[in-house]
Amino acid sequence: MSVTYSIVAPIYNEIDNLPLLYRRLTDVMESSGEPWELILVDDGSTDGSTEKIRELAADDARIRPVIFARNFGHQIAITAGWDYARGDAVVIIDADLQDPPEVILELAKKWKEGYEVVYAVRAEREGETWFKKFTASMFYRIIYRITDVKIPVDTGDFRLMDRKVVDVLKQMKERHRFPRGMSAWVGFKQIGVEYKRAARHAGVTKYPFKKMLRLALNAITGFSYFPLQVATFFGFISAGVSILAIPVVAILRLAGSHFFEGQTTTLVSVLFLGGVQLISLGILGEYIGRLYDEAKGRPLYIVRDAPRD
Repeated sequence: MSVTYSIVAPIYNEIDNLPLLYRRLTDVMESSGEPWELILVDDGSTDGSTEKIRELAADDARIRPVIFARNFGHQIAITAGWDYARGDAVVIIDADLQDPPEVILELAKKWKEGYEVVYAVRAEREGETWFKKFTASMFYRIIYRITDVKIPVDTGDFRLMDRKVVDVLKQMKERHRFPRGMSAWVGFKQIGVEYKRAARHAGVTKYPFKKMLRLALNAITGFSYFPLQVATFFGFISAGVSILAIPVVAILRLAGSHFFEGQTTTLVSVLFLGGVQLISLGILGEYIGRLYDEAKGRPLYIVRDAPRD
């Protein structure tokens, strides 16, 4: 079957959003006049989303359900969508309708102009607290500055990618994944399209602060050696301070100064150096833990039910 567009939507407990998501996507894609498919990746939902996905698929052959055996996470669900997509262009979109399906046509327009990755840039964000907006803004800008790959700021996973890009991404099997960084890393001809991000239609966010922090850590460790360089920097600073302090203390002691008498200075120095060492060990532990996960060689996800064609 020839498919022009594959729409991939990761689903985790989105029972209240699925019917409207399906209707809006159907209206948008039918207006394009080209063949399309909708890949709904159920990431271990427990609220009835799994049954609703199967119901929609039974009524519309263009819906291809991919049902995970358990929850593997949003980034892995996106990966499964890449694996099962058959279209010439693959669109990643969230199921909460914060990413308006109508924007897909704007992304497709740029794709037809020759761009191979068209990412959606969040010009406005509705329905989010100032803390969420502030931390998200900081996240994107820090990642942009310290990673080796220049990942566009204010962009999420909402994007359209050409088949050749998706085929390259499917070869990247790292466990701790950051898809928006991966799509920037592969290169190709890329461009952004601004849009107004809507408020969530129903349900609660699947990315609280803790998960955002984990995502940021995956992005940093997956695309930068900056944390290791920081640890090295602190090591040199500590060594430099120690080297400078030795002659100063010796001179003051010979001069009869009582400034450095007692245990306070020793305790402060030990605590400082111990803190630097523990931070450095923690950073090394993060990278070593990722090496351990890669060495185990487990599959990225396990599918309970998926299309066979």
